[in-house]
Amino acid sequence: MGQAAELTGPDLSAGVDASRLEEGRPLLGHAGGEAVMLVRVGEAVHATSATCTHYSGPLAEGLVVGGTVRCPWHHACFDLATGRAAAPALTPLACFEVVRAGALVRVGKKRVDEKPGAAKGPSSVVIVGGGAAGAACAEGLRRLGYVGAIALVADEPPGPVDRPNLSKDYLAGKAPEEWIPLRDAAFYREHGVELVMGDAAALLDTNAQSVTLTSGRRLAYGALLLATGSAPRTLDVPGAESANVFVLRTLADSRAIVAKATSGARAVVIGASFIGLEVAASLRARGVEVDVVGAEKIPLARVVGDEIGAFVKALHEKNGVRFHMEQKPSQIPDDAVVLESGTRLAADFVVLGVGVTPNVALAENAGLRVDRGVVVDEKLRTSAEGVYAAGDIARLPEAWSGALVRIEHWAYAERQGQAVARAMLGDGAPFRDVPFFWSAHYDTTINYVGHAEGWDKIRTRGTLASGKYAAAFERAGRVLAVATVGDDSLSLEVEAAMEAGDARKVADLFA
Repeated sequence: MGQAAELTGPDLSAGVDASRLEEGRPLLGHAGGEAVMLVRVGEAVHATSATCTHYSGPLAEGLVVGGTVRCPWHHACFDLATGRAAAPALTPLACFEVVRAGALVRVGKKRVDEKPGAAKGPSSVVIVGGGAAGAACAEGLRRLGYVGAIALVADEPPGPVDRPNLSKDYLAGKAPEEWIPLRDAAFYREHGVELVMGDAAALLDTNAQSVTLTSGRRLAYGALLLATGSAPRTLDVPGAESANVFVLRTLADSRAIVAKATSGARAVVIGASFIGLEVAASLRARGVEVDVVGAEKIPLARVVGDEIGAFVKALHEKNGVRFHMEQKPSQIPDDAVVLESGTRLAADFVVLGVGVTPNVALAENAGLRVDRGVVVDEKLRTSAEGVYAAGDIARLPEAWSGALVRIEHWAYAERQGQAVARAMLGDGAPFRDVPFFWSAHYDTTINYVGHAEGWDKIRTRGTLASGKYAAAFERAGRVLAVATVGDDSLSLEVEAAMEAGDARKVADLFA
C-alpha cells in the first residue's frame, strides 16, 4: 500500500565507511533497487528495508529505540534484527546481510525469512471478530510458529479490512478498493486459517469451551479471543432509519456512501467526531456540499482541547464545510435534516458519526465479567479460563495512566491482538503498549499518544499557525496524553518515553 520510496543516498551494496554510522541514527541509501537503511545499535549494525510495510512511511525519518525502529507516520514498530512488525504494520520488514571489510560496511543479500519452529500452544484457537484485533491475532499466531487449528469468525464480508481507510482515502477516492482488505482469502488459506464468513457467533459456552454459530455449527477451542468490536450508534428521531441515512463501519457502508457522493450532491454529517469530520473532508474531496451538525460548542474539544478543536473547525471551513454547533437534529425527512432550532438543512443523504456501542452481548450472556466493556487483566485475559478479549470491547488496565479503560483505536486494537497471540503461546509479559491514533483532515494529520478522559492543565509547544504544534494533557502534575500536529518526531519520543514509564522525560519535553 502506498508509493514506493524514491531511491536516494549512497549505494549501500558498494559500501560506506563505518564512521558514517551514528548510534541509533539510520543512514538511508539503497541496494538491489530498493530503499535500504543501515542502523548501528551498540556494536551491531542492521540493514533493513527503509519503507514501512503499513503505508510506506519513511523509516529513516523514524525513531530508533533500543533494537527497534518506529515509523513517523503511524507508529508501526519493527525489530531491526528480525524485521518483526508491531501494528499497525502486520508484515515484517525485509532484512539484509551486513558485510564488514575493514572500515567498510556494505549491504549484502536479502536474508531469507526463517520460519519459526513449531510453538507450543492451545489445542486450537477460535477468534470471534474479523476486525483489527482478530486479524492481528490470527496472523500473529502463525508468524510466531503456532501450528494448531485457527478459525477466524469474521461475520462481515470480505473479511478483515483496513477500517481507518474507509473514512479517509478510500472514501475520498484517493485509494483503490484493492488496498482495503487487510489480507485476501488466499492469504488465510496459505496460512491455514479458516475464514468463517456469513455465519456469526451466537453462543459462547465457557464450560464446554465452544462457540456455536448462527447456523448451529459448533467450534471447540483450546483458547478463544473475543474481538467483536463495536456497532455504530443511530439516532432516535423521525427519519433516522430511512434509506438515505448512513453509518460508516464496514466496506459496504463506505461503498454505499461513495455511490451517493457525486459532485454537487448535498450531505449532512451528524456528529462532529473524528470519524464525522474525516467523512466531511472525504466528501469535500469528491465535490459534495457538506454541513456538519454537532451538539458541542467546539468540535473534538473533549478529546484534544479547544485550541486544536477550533483549528480543525477552521480548517474544514476553509475547505467549504458549514458547521451548525450546539445543535441537534429533530427529524430527518427525505431531502433534509431539521434541527431543534427549526433550521432546515437540505440533504441528498446523511451520514451519522455519533459514536459506537461495544458488542458485549456474547460475553455478557456467557457470564463473563462485563463493566462498560469486557473486563480483562494485564495479559488481556477475561474472567473465564482460556478466554481473552481485545479491541473495542476490552476494558483493560492501561499501563501509562494506570486506569481501567476501554479505548476505540485501530492500531491499539491490533497491538492487543498481537499481544493475545503471544500470551496464548506462553509469553508472560503484560501488555504495556501505549494507545495511539491518527486522524487526517485534508493535508493535516493529528497524532495522539496516551489517553486522557479529563485534564486540569494543557501544556503546549509551538504554534498551530507555524504548522508544528503539540499539546500535553495533564492531570495532577502527570501528562496523560499528547496530541501533535506536524511534529511526528515528538509524537514518537512521547510514545517511547511512556512505554518506558519515564514520566520525567515526558514532562521535560514540554518544560
